[in-house]
Amino acid sequence: MAGEFDGGIDTKFCAWLAGEIKQVQDSGCEVVIMVGGGNYARGAQLAGGGIQRVTADQIGMLATMMNALALTDVFEAEGLPTRCLTTIFAHQVAEPFVHRLANKHLANGRIVIVGGGSGRPYVTTDTAALILALELHCDVVMKATKVDGVYDKDPNRHDDARKMDEMSYERAVTDGAIQVMDNAAMGMAMEHKLPIIIFDAPKPGNILQAAKGEPIGTRIS
Repeated sequence: MAGEFDGGIDTKFCAWLAGEIKQVQDSGCEVVIMVGGGNYARGAQLAGGGIQRVTADQIGMLATMMNALALTDVFEAEGLPTRCLTTIFAHQVAEPFVHRLANKHLANGRIVIVGGGSGRPYVTTDTAALILALELHCDVVMKATKVDGVYDKDPNRHDDARKMDEMSYERAVTDGAIQVMDNAAMGMAMEHKLPIIIFDAPKPGNILQAAKGEPIGTRIS
């Protein structure tokens, strides 16, 4: 969400993202977005120096809320009907996340953006996204990154790194060289057989391709 900046919100990138998401919605898909907060604060990195881990994670949750609110406004400004839901007690600024309410918004053709992660500490937004996807009966979880998929080793350090088009849950969990999601999220996906696509989101058309099931990035299943 920081786009071309070192932190904060890049509204031009958010507007571009709205256009990409609109293509996905126009194709007949329902879209739920779980936002992170790393452009403002990462809970695990803040802990220490007197800040408790629980407090640090709560700061991270507030960072995701800021992103969710901003993204909702930009989407609406771009003509994309959107609702911001929150998993934490912030009902003065967003609707509470309720299963039936989220489904109602989706049925009415709205994009649902969820802030607050899982609402609990010690849980990443990766795991929160898996929980959300299972609760709303999503067909796939698509993790938007800045790389074009998963490699067998760090491509920034190894010239012979090989991109994998397909990967098993088991390898994603057990291979220490591969770190695409935390093990809690991956284990949940494996238990419920929910596929995950890791792909390069900032490239035009990639989100639509992933939503259509076309080969792109790395599919973990």
